[in-house]
This record gives sequence, structure tokens and C-alpha cells, in this order.
Amino acid sequence: MKALWRGSIGFGLVNIPVRMYSAVQESTLDLDLLDAKDHARIRFKRVNEDTGREVPWEKIVRAYALDGRYVVLDEADLRRAAAGKSDVIAVQDFIPEDEIEGKYYERPYYLEPEKGGDRAYALLREALRKSGRVGVATFVLRTKEHIGVVQPDGPLLLLNQLRFAEEVRDPGDLHVPSSGKVTPAEMKLALSLIRQGSGAFDIARYKDTYSAALMKVIRAKARTKGRRLAAPPLKVVHRKAPADLMAQLKASLTGRKRKAS
Repeated sequence: MKALWRGSIGFGLVNIPVRMYSAVQESTLDLDLLDAKDHARIRFKRVNEDTGREVPWEKIVRAYALDGRYVVLDEADLRRAAAGKSDVIAVQDFIPEDEIEGKYYERPYYLEPEKGGDRAYALLREALRKSGRVGVATFVLRTKEHIGVVQPDGPLLLLNQLRFAEEVRDPGDLHVPSSGKVTPAEMKLALSLIRQGSGAFDIARYKDTYSAALMKVIRAKARTKGRRLAAPPLKVVHRKAPADLMAQLKASLTGRKRKAS
């Protein structure tokens, strides 16, 4: 793996030198865009809006529209905004992990100790594990400041990037039902259904089945030299009206019992 960032974790007065790696990769297939006429690849160009001419990357600058005009920014301006922050994961608070709502989690990164940082790295990892807490930290990555949590993950320290509060939309305009619309009998059946399906979480059980199915279609189409393949027949499922919710719950329970046997 290639390191995305090098710096340190600031833990009180302790500095732990680390390298950061992306902990995730895409499982979707990488599809190219082609011209339908001759299957030539489609390329995207950076074009001057006024002249229509292509602009080389080294001639492109970044800017912000302010009061009707552009303020052009260079690398020095971006570094100035991140002064003192660009190479430190600054741990500011330690909190119980379950206090962080799931909607704030965005992207995980692996942290690996640099030479000389092993003992401090192990200390922070084990102290977090024993305390049952995570470290809330700020860090700068790709000219943007982020918030994240430093937490133990087996032998590793993991940095889970979070969204800022202002990045999560207010759901106040959404219409959702009140809890008073649920009857005790419906709740009893729903809880029975949940208990029947309860078990230990194993992420390996869940696969990206769409990408695998699409790859099968691609291989089949390659064997037939690009001829259109027959689509599988659609199975139409007629849903009962919401008034029949009890019947749906009972049928779900019966179906699960059959599977278990």
C-alpha cells in the first residue's frame, strides 16, 4: 500500500510519528465511456469556457468567487490556512465510541507507526482499548481540515474520518410516522422476527453481488461477440396493503422458521 500522508498523532505532549493509508477500496467495476459509433474512448478535456481551447494542467489555478469576482489562491495560501495543522492528527477529547451517531462516519484510514514511534503507538492503542474510549481529533488532508476518531482495531490504530455537523442535512422537513401508530400486537411480532434473525455480525457474509453478476454478463457477452443477451424474466411481487401488516409479519415469521429447519 502507498501512504497517503505522513505526520504524527498529537496525544497530550506525546508525538507519535505515523503513516496514513486508505483502509478501503472500491468494489464496483471500472467501466470506460466509448463512442457508440466506433468504440473509441471518450476523453475529458479541461477547456477554457470563453475560447474553447484546451488548458494544460500547469496553467490552471484555483479560485473562490467572492463579491462578484474571483480571488485566486496559490499553494502558499492553502498552506497558510493549514499552518501548524497539516502534519498532526491532534487528539482533543476522549469519549465513549457509542456517543458518535452512525451518520457522521465517512471514511476509515489505517495508521502505521514510523521508526521510533512503536512504544508510544502501542501505549495509545492499549490505553484506548482499556478505557473503552476513542480519541476525537482534527487533521488536514488534501488542503481540507477534517474531524475524526482514533480507535484501536486489532493490532492497528484506525483513524475514522467523520463529517462535521454542518455537513449533515437537517431532516426536519421529512415526514415520518409517530410511534403511536404501532400497535402492541404488531410490536410483539416484529420483535419475534428480530429475535429469530439475531446473530453475530460477520461482514464477510455480505458480498457485492451486483458487481459479480455484472462481471458474468460481461464474460457471457464477450463469448457471444457482443450480441445482446436475453434479460432474465422479471418476477413481479404484489405487495399487500399496509392494513394487512399483521399478516405480513406472521408470514415473515413462518418463512424464517422454514429456513431454520
